[in-house]
Amino acid sequence: MKVTPSKRAAIKRSLLAWYRREKRDLPWRGTTDPYHILLSEFMLQQTQVETVIPYYRRFLRKFPTVQDLAGTPRDRVLKAWEGLGYYTRARNLHRTARYIVDRFDGAVPDAYDELASLPGFGPYTTAAVLSIAYDRDYAVLDGNVIRVLCRLFGIQDDVGQTRTRGNLQKLADNLLHSGDAGEHNQAIMELGATVCRPRAPRCGSCPVNGHCAAFRAGIAESLPVKARKKPRPHHILGVGIVSRNDTVLIVRRPENGLLGGLWEFPSARQMDEESLSETCIRAVREATCVDASVRNRFRTVRHAFTHLSVTMHAFQCEYKGGEARPRNCSDVRWVEPDNLGDFAFSRANRKLIEYMD
Repeated sequence: MKVTPSKRAAIKRSLLAWYRREKRDLPWRGTTDPYHILLSEFMLQQTQVETVIPYYRRFLRKFPTVQDLAGTPRDRVLKAWEGLGYYTRARNLHRTARYIVDRFDGAVPDAYDELASLPGFGPYTTAAVLSIAYDRDYAVLDGNVIRVLCRLFGIQDDVGQTRTRGNLQKLADNLLHSGDAGEHNQAIMELGATVCRPRAPRCGSCPVNGHCAAFRAGIAESLPVKARKKPRPHHILGVGIVSRNDTVLIVRRPENGLLGGLWEFPSARQMDEESLSETCIRAVREATCVDASVRNRFRTVRHAFTHLSVTMHAFQCEYKGGEARPRNCSDVRWVEPDNLGDFAFSRANRKLIEYMD
């Protein structure tokens, strides 16, 4: 779909005038520092702005430059990220900082191919950093932009299809005005986040509703079209909080996979015809080679991840024997409870620690 020059100019005028008047005062909008913008884009992936703001500020106080971040041990980075979720982002951010320092003399690349080669950089993040930090002419395509474009141009194809995504990217490219890509990208994302919302869109307040096909047809809330999601699987876990003298046993998850590199209490998925206490004892043994016995049920915690949900049944356990060593984890520690705050845990395990306190 092509956008005529006159329509493109009209949309641009209305969109940018609205953005300059109504945009939110966000901390990363007051800088052109590529490292700060890169950090904000990593944090904002699949996370609400309100959640990101305090993390962004704390993170920059701890690691004010890309060199500071690159020179920091990974565990400290994960600890600073703790609670923000999607920890692959933190690991990729840390690796990216080291690549930038080692390969690009500490300067965030301003060439597309170089930036896209860094860990965690897909088409969206690459376009966002290049356009906002360097004002390069690359149009972003994220969930907010997809929603705005589908409604603005009445697109009713499934946005989960590769062909539809390709067409939307071409449309975003065609809509972009050369020379102000950074402001344009932020404006259209801001429109999607605050006005052209997934539910209850504020069409009456939209600066481009005079050009909007979905608004005219009264179908804004039905767009974009998405295929029905498959049901999210649910796992039941047994968790062992094993005590020995004045310490508890914790393990670090393998680097690759869900929650990679974070610490937790040993856990395992319940097998058929296995009691939860049996699952708990097996989890401890399989992770650490330690034998333990269940003392009592402690707490039940429910948590939802992107692609699955879990119910964690935690038990307080006594150490019975065996030398703690990593078996299906990457590290094992006996830690005093007062020192658990020094380690980066997932949100679900952090809830168990809070109950312990």
